[in-house]
Parts: sequence; C-alpha cells; structure tokens
Amino acid sequence: MDAEGTTGREWARISAMGDLLEDTSLDGADGSFRATLSPDWEIWGPNGGYLTAVALRAAGAHTRLPRPASVLCHFLGVAAFGPVELEVETLRASRRAESMRVSMTQGGQRILEALVWAVDAGLEGLSHEMATAPELPGPDGLPSIDQAQPVEVTGPRFSFFDNLEARPIEWIADYEHRPAGDPVHQCWYRFKPVASFADRWVDAGRLAIAVDTFQWPAASRGHAGGSLGHIAPSLDLACRFHRMEEGADTDWLLVEARSPVAAEGLVAGTASVWDEQGRLLASGGQQMLCRPAPVAIPT
Repeated sequence: MDAEGTTGREWARISAMGDLLEDTSLDGADGSFRATLSPDWEIWGPNGGYLTAVALRAAGAHTRLPRPASVLCHFLGVAAFGPVELEVETLRASRRAESMRVSMTQGGQRILEALVWAVDAGLEGLSHEMATAPELPGPDGLPSIDQAQPVEVTGPRFSFFDNLEARPIEWIADYEHRPAGDPVHQCWYRFKPVASFADRWVDAGRLAIAVDTFQWPAASRGHAGGSLGHIAPSLDLACRFHRMEEGADTDWLLVEARSPVAAEGLVAGTASVWDEQGRLLASGGQQMLCRPAPVAIPT
C-alpha cells in the first residue's frame, strides 16, 4: 500500500485506465496530424466513439472556431492499437461556421471518414427546450456496478469499461439468464481518471463516446440471455452537441440508449446524454451490422 492508502492491485488498475485527453493527443500541423490509438479503449478493437474523439481533436486543431456542433462518422476498417494518420480538409468556412472532412488511415488502410461542423462561441439565436429528461434517480442514490455486482468478474474483460464509473438505473444480477425486456439502456456514467474537460473538442469526444457505446447494450436487452451469438460493430455514428458551456458541471452523464428496430442483419440505435440538471447535452444515433460472435467475448 502506498502513502495515499492505495494497494498495489488498485494502483495497477488505476494506472491502466485510459486518459481521454492524453489518448487523443496529436502531433502535426497544417491539416496533417498523427495520433497513437491506446489499447485502454478496446471494445471489439478500438471503440468507435474513441476513434471519433480522435477525429474531433484533429478537427479542433485545424479550425480557428472553438465549438464543435456535430460529427458524422463512417467506420471503414478496424484499426490496430498504434499510430494513425489524420488529414483534415476544410470544405466550407465562414465567419460563424466551418465544415471539415477528417480522414484517418493506418498503414495505407482507411479507418474512418468524418464530417465535422465547428461554430463560433456565444452565438445568439432562438432558444427553447422541448427535450425532457427521463424521471430517474440521480447518481448519488445508486450503487456503482462494482458495488452492486455480487461477485468479482473473472475471465477476459474489455479494457474500455475501466475508463468509466457506471451506476445503472436497473441492476440485473443474473445477466446470463435474464428475460427479454425493452431494448433500452439507462445508466449514469462518469469518466475516469478525469471526469470532464475544459477543452471543448476533448469534451465533445467524451460525449461522442457516450452516444456511441451503449446502443448495442440497449439492443441486447431486448433479447433473453447473455450470449446472443452476434456482435454488432458500428457502420456509422452521428452525434450533435447541444450544450458545451465553459465551466458547466457535467461530470456525471445520464445515457439513455434505445434500439427501435433490428432487422435484416442491421441494428438501429439512438442515444441521448443528459446532465444532472436534466439538460440535454448531446444526442445521436447509429446503424450497426450484425456479425457472428467470437467463441469467447470479454465481459
């Protein structure tokens, strides 16, 4: 145990966490950048939201405008954990907005193509609020997964989930034998070791990860049992950033993901991300492609 009271095993777990600021950092300039994909963000390969976060960092480094407005990604290949190259091209720019294309490649293979809109900060315009947050308990009244889980998980585990503290609205103790339910996933999440970021482009990546990741768990909930025989990597991701206020307290994120339909080998999903004040921070959706599951899937 060290001077702070942390055991060696606990410190090893903490030090293995992904740090989104560090793990999306870039080298380069003038529209050409390099990044290194970290294995701390693995789900069936690099998490799609994490790849999107890297693309957003590249767009933010290219534009003079401070606020991301939206991103649309097509995932074209499965990247290895290691160096990638990013090229950013301005498609249209004005005083108030800029459209950019971000291309990510690795060893000559196309990994991702993204379209990103950036806008100026402090824009004036219409203001209304018709989005209503679900009436659910806040994070302070819920146990974390580590507290609710009756036994320690054994076997392989995706490293991605070590990067978030999760407090689910509903805890399913016997996941392998659960009945089918509504294809909805609701859970509070807080990123570790840093919960939120002053840099709007990094924080937009945090929101994109939240939108991207939990639409498959929503779809899975619509089916009985733990092993469904399939996985469903994302074909695309669309994410809109509604609020990116400087100094706002948005450490805890309520993610509500839904899968309204799965048919013909495709799984559709939508997701909304709320703060503790019930304000909608981001929303989006994706189309996923079903594939046969590997023999053993980490939990």
